[in-house]
Amino acid sequence: MTGPTVSRSTEPEPAAGWAPTPALGRAVLLAGLLLVAGVLLGRVDLIVLAAPFALGTAYALRRRPTALPQVWITSGDDGPLVEGGDVTAAVSVGNPDTVDYDLVVLRTRVSPWLRILRAGFARDAAVGDVPPTGGEGPAASGTGRSVADRPFVTSVPVGSAVDLELAGRALRWGRHPVGPAGARVATAGGLLVSRAVIVEPVRVRVYPRTEPFEAVEAMPRAAGLVGAHHSRRPGEGGELAGVRVFAPGDRLRRIDWRVSLRARQLHVASTLSDRDAEVVVLLDVLAEAGRSGGVDGAASVLDTTVRATAAIAEHYLHRGDRVSLLEYGPTARRLRPAAGRRQYLTVLEWLLDVRVTASSHEPYDQVFGPQLLSSDALVVVLTPLLDERSAQMLARLARAGRFVVAVDTLPADLASPKDRGWAEVAYRLWRLDREVMIGQLREHGVPVVRWAGAGSLDQVLRDVARLATAPRVGGR
Repeated sequence: MTGPTVSRSTEPEPAAGWAPTPALGRAVLLAGLLLVAGVLLGRVDLIVLAAPFALGTAYALRRRPTALPQVWITSGDDGPLVEGGDVTAAVSVGNPDTVDYDLVVLRTRVSPWLRILRAGFARDAAVGDVPPTGGEGPAASGTGRSVADRPFVTSVPVGSAVDLELAGRALRWGRHPVGPAGARVATAGGLLVSRAVIVEPVRVRVYPRTEPFEAVEAMPRAAGLVGAHHSRRPGEGGELAGVRVFAPGDRLRRIDWRVSLRARQLHVASTLSDRDAEVVVLLDVLAEAGRSGGVDGAASVLDTTVRATAAIAEHYLHRGDRVSLLEYGPTARRLRPAAGRRQYLTVLEWLLDVRVTASSHEPYDQVFGPQLLSSDALVVVLTPLLDERSAQMLARLARAGRFVVAVDTLPADLASPKDRGWAEVAYRLWRLDREVMIGQLREHGVPVVRWAGAGSLDQVLRDVARLATAPRVGGR
């Protein structure tokens, strides 16, 4: 999770990677023409005029380079990087040769979700500093290019390295590349130039920012051994279930002396056990809608899904519950249930690889095997309800007796198409059809609630817990 990431170029290659520059060709051509003309015409002045060019070229080429430059990218700090946080990276050029590099041209690419605000060599005084722009992220118009989108020029002495330091801000979660980076070197007074040395990019891990989220303690069914939720099973807990006659094995500290004296028989206070619960967060990755504007802009369906998942997982893992993640899509990725701080870090790492993948087949069977989903688990489904298969999946879970809560991740401010003709009418009809689908899901017993951060699921969880504890009619 922590520690810098380094990507290095290949080992230095021999002098075959060096080529003469046009300056060398002009110097040799001019000196040769003057010498030939001086000899043929018998003019000493032309030979004297050619001498500086010939001697200067020979002096510059007295020591030729034997190795190509080394280029590497270093990225990452000791702590995790979250959306909106400061990101730092460095592109370094090393000189393993025996001659100085007179000129080094270095250029690198950076993900548009990493807004580089300062770029400069470590020995320079804030080279390339610019003030932050008004807009953020690729979705903002008129934001201008990143500071890193230009070549940087420096020189590198023998046996040393120069670092191009990049500093900026991470705008969105994900694995964002810094690089590839390339460098070309000129030496021997600009008479020899190296081929471009390219280094592979380094991925910077930017974790989603967890939105504030809190939920009630109500759980439909808590089936673990220990935890923070009150179950319906008797045991050692803090919730009073009633008073009963003393039985062998009861603890003496549980004796209710007031009731015992009145009934002339020992009675003990019966309590309900405190148990943990399993929460399964199901991510619908069949469709995407909206345009992501980064941490300070609009949120797409995928942004809302990932950030809400991180918030829900953080809340329940902090309470000691077990949390697992599932993808409803063709890849059907799964994160096994676990609890604790390590599981939360694993959840954040798992979320970095969430991608929307379109598929024509039904992924239900490969996602919901009997061994993957516990019958006691609370299933929180994050879905935009843009695909009919998502609604069918929710209905199947409800008919199977699962405790399901559907969270609508479709942006509330989703703009209608601007095309002329019937686009506006079709959009309104689609909205009405979607509202009908949501109503049918609620008739099947699937509560659908829009994600709104803290308190989004409070009333829904109370209703689900009330239905789970209600007596069943007809033995069902």
